Amino acid sequence: MRVRLLKGRQNELIKKAKNGKTWKELSMELGLNSDYLRTDISKEKVLLKQETFKKLCSMAKTDFSKFVIEILDDNWGKKKGGRNSPGRTKHVNKPSLSEELSELIGIILGDGSLYWNSSRGVYALKIAGDIEKEQAYHEKIVKPMIDRLFGVTSKIEIKKNERFVSEFSKEIIKILEDFGLKRGNKKLNNVGIPSWVKENPKYLASCLRGLIDTDGSVFRMSKKDRNLVRMSFKNKSEKLLTDTRNAFIYLGFSPSKIFEKDHFFISKKSDIKKYIREINFNNQKHLRRIRETAP
Repeated sequence: MRVRLLKGRQNELIKKAKNGKTWKELSMELGLNSDYLRTDISKEKVLLKQETFKKLCSMAKTDFSKFVIEILDDNWGKKKGGRNSPGRTKHVNKPSLSEELSELIGIILGDGSLYWNSSRGVYALKIAGDIEKEQAYHEKIVKPMIDRLFGVTSKIEIKKNERFVSEFSKEIIKILEDFGLKRGNKKLNNVGIPSWVKENPKYLASCLRGLIDTDGSVFRMSKKDRNLVRMSFKNKSEKLLTDTRNAFIYLGFSPSKIFEKDHFFISKKSDIKKYIREINFNNQKHLRRIRETAP
């Protein structure tokens, strides 16, 4: 739901809540992109989400409810027209909670990004990958997954030495935010695994597959023993790193401690076999490495 305030009151509320903080500090507390907060929300180009409105009132220690003139459904813009008119808004499906959606959440947390620039009218979901090693993964797994879940036709893009699966849709960004993801810099936003995923073991296993397929690696520990394989997971977001390690523990694995604040390992033979048996890989580069290490 969106909150419409009397003209000028939204800006006033944000100023009160900011109260000496930097835009970056305030945006991190609200879970929003700092540029979006400063240039769009504070200048009243967009309406506040009801949840954000309540947080701001709490930070400002002032109840602005008396200035609310309307509570609108999130899809109100489609009816009003303008920038959100049918000619500019792509219809997408909102998927139900599922193992496939959980895997996509893991993929986005790993190699994905949510881009939002309302002043330019650009909204994009992008999944990055190696231009050669992840061609099959993008074309056979990631792109079809996005297309099935949202009822769209996403694109494969090649830029310099990177490849991307891209979908340009404001509605998809909103939907993914509803599912617990955040737009902008994942490290600064301190993203983690959404709670609805953590609460279901099957969803959690699928999410881990997405995370390992993107930000994980598989390598041989010994040149002499081809059967000694190690998996690792590396990420700069402290919360996501901790959430991922805790997820493995919850599912019965024995991951190492976190090294250098950005990675941990899974090294036990029994854990590697358990992972392949219960979760497995969808990224061919990991599957190839596993086959290379097989005796």
